[in-house]
Amino acid sequence: MTTTHETAARDTDPSETLKYPIGRFRRAEQYSVAERDASIARLAALPSLMQAAVAGIDEVAMDTPYRPGGWTVRQLVHHVADSHLNLYLRVKLALTEDRPTVKTYDQDAWVDLADITAVSPQVSLVMLDATHKRLNAVLTATPPSDFSRELLHPDNGLMRIDDVVALYAWHGDHHLAHIRGARERHGF
Repeated sequence: MTTTHETAARDTDPSETLKYPIGRFRRAEQYSVAERDASIARLAALPSLMQAAVAGIDEVAMDTPYRPGGWTVRQLVHHVADSHLNLYLRVKLALTEDRPTVKTYDQDAWVDLADITAVSPQVSLVMLDATHKRLNAVLTATPPSDFSRELLHPDNGLMRIDDVVALYAWHGDHHLAHIRGARERHGF
């Protein structure tokens, strides 16, 4: 949810609106069952929404940045698949180990690797769909008490599975908004 302060900042800074069209992620102290279920549902819906968001985009448009200085639509699609594969692994680690330390990665370097231009974004959409099917199976079978299990993220500190699920639900919505905004602004 966007706070009044965030909304005011985005309303006065157009670059902030392009970079964070749905606002920045805010971790909650606690998540209700309804909030958790909503995050899980958003994650389950993401692959179809991403597919629809890029439907009909040609190669030239795929290589258009979503904002000045930002990643291209192609890079966004591949990034979401890479990132959400990490989500899946992090959740499984947190469910099976005691406070595992997860590995970070340089997402800017990842979107510059050869697979981003050599492989169709459709491959990453298939990967995202498969990853989310597996993720959804894990999350919907996880007992409510296990959502408080923790992992240690080197940049974000201790995070509960609840925090990770909420963050990645926001992350998917965030990049969907980037793609949809680029389509609207550029007319593709």
